[in-house]
Amino acid sequence: MDSPRGPATVSTLKEAARFAEAGVRNMIYAVGITPDKLKAVDALRRQGVDLAVVLDSPEQAEFLTSHARDTGIAIAALIEIDCDGHRSGVRPDATARLIAIGETLSAGGALRGVLTHAGGSYGARGREALRACAQAERDGVVLAAQTLRDAGFTCPVVSMGSTPTVHHVQDLSGVTEVRAGVFVFHDLVMAGIGVCDVDDIALSVLTTVIGHQREKGWVLIDAGWMAMSRDRGTANQDVDQGYGLVCDVTGRLLADIVMVDANQEHGIIAVRPGSNAVLPDLQIGDRLRILPNHACATGAHHDRYHVVRGPGDRIEAEWPRFGGW
Repeated sequence: MDSPRGPATVSTLKEAARFAEAGVRNMIYAVGITPDKLKAVDALRRQGVDLAVVLDSPEQAEFLTSHARDTGIAIAALIEIDCDGHRSGVRPDATARLIAIGETLSAGGALRGVLTHAGGSYGARGREALRACAQAERDGVVLAAQTLRDAGFTCPVVSMGSTPTVHHVQDLSGVTEVRAGVFVFHDLVMAGIGVCDVDDIALSVLTTVIGHQREKGWVLIDAGWMAMSRDRGTANQDVDQGYGLVCDVTGRLLADIVMVDANQEHGIIAVRPGSNAVLPDLQIGDRLRILPNHACATGAHHDRYHVVRGPGDRIEAEWPRFGGW
């Protein structure tokens, strides 16, 4: 963010409303727009919030343009570009579709630019592969922007960004902004991709030992999937980290000790399969920290962050968070 006014990217309209309450005035709602959400978008724009929406179809462009005609409120829109076949968006070489969307949006005075997210980079491994993803992301969104400009449309915003590609991009020519989020905390998925080291992960779940199944080699903790989430994002990586890596209460990693399973409120800690490590002598009441696979999914299960510095246990701040749509 250049200033407290923004810019910021949000993934729910509730986030947009909360950011607006905090004074942010420049936002992108980066999930495909639908007609039922326009009333909430209008309300924020009437408050002076420049909230842009994202779309990838002529149908969405048409209902935005019709809305502008009916209400007199032109909602700025970015065309989502599919740079890697991972999710939604228009292919950057789909010239006819891009121009059709641009023509419809321009009729409502709403074309803001193009946006992409290289979600496929989460499957990349190694510096060269990540650099290639970043280059493809940049090339795709810049090509789409140029296609629109060549057709006579203005395209002031050329937006890209995913945490893996932003950390490895070498050429941002033609790009006006990059968006990335999980680098604030990092997590085990990012470590598995090669974006960070495990020691860089700044988010953990504090848990307590509540029992043992010694004949099975298990330690039971009071953090199940309600605390960690069901996310198993490392399962398809080179190293499967189960439901999270186990640290002592200071954040020191316990070598090859993994949260191997999760029930609703119970977690199971054991030695990593195939390892010769020894399960530490953990007593009921001992505190541990679990590093998450996916910081976003784990954070969503909690109502606040307790902020500590390094290995200390003194809570220096509490940051409230919220959920919902």
